[in-house]
Amino acid sequence: MSGLVSAPDGPTLTGVGVGPGDPELLTVKAVRVLREADVVFVPVLDRLAADSDAPPGRAETTARAYADPARLRRLPFALDDRGGVTARRERAWDEAAAAVVAAMDAGARTVAFATIGDPNVYSTFGYLAQGVRERRPTVEVRTVPGVTAMQDLAARAGVPLCEGREPLTLLPATAGAAVFEDALAGPGTVVAYKGWRRHGKLVAALRRHDRLADAVLGQALGLPGERIGPVTGPHEELPYLSTLLVPARRDRRGGKL
Repeated sequence: MSGLVSAPDGPTLTGVGVGPGDPELLTVKAVRVLREADVVFVPVLDRLAADSDAPPGRAETTARAYADPARLRRLPFALDDRGGVTARRERAWDEAAAAVVAAMDAGARTVAFATIGDPNVYSTFGYLAQGVRERRPTVEVRTVPGVTAMQDLAARAGVPLCEGREPLTLLPATAGAAVFEDALAGPGTVVAYKGWRRHGKLVAALRRHDRLADAVLGQALGLPGERIGPVTGPHEELPYLSTLLVPARRDRRGGKL
């Protein structure tokens, strides 16, 4: 994916990171792209796509702060399908790519896709870009980086993500308990996304590694009802988009760079 700023010969598709929820966390470039794009696509749950009264998702809510609502279009994805690469998910990817290509064929030269966090970090944008490229190899794909949930949570909690030579491990809880355990056994900070139904197992692992007391949990960051604080137990009701931050153990200030 290119970061070029020169004018392309053909249409462009730009994945725009809109952060975890707070509209003030967008970069100046992200705001400009959203304002100037001919069409701004935003993800929506496929089973709600036909409902014009369905509430906007996190990316759409943030994009609406800067993009002309008349240029916003919802793009259905199987966002709640937890079964892996299912036929439903593949169908949604294909239909989304076809919709973007159709917008370009109708005259849109600059197309943006608003995605929460960063378009290169666990984002739906990668699947969309692949599908568009398969249909229109000449389309130039770009990305605008966005603030991730782990960065926002670290800032709000006052916890440095990494210092000196400490490693930083970011993983989805869906990767499995063993991967999380291995990361906790290391010396650095560990961040787990999408804890949701696996929260109890994550808490158990934190206790085994004596790292529960330092862990910070973020829910609905930047949105009404957000919560930032310690992990209170294994039975907390979490949204799918939750962030667990486990800081590195530090017994002194500073370290080698």
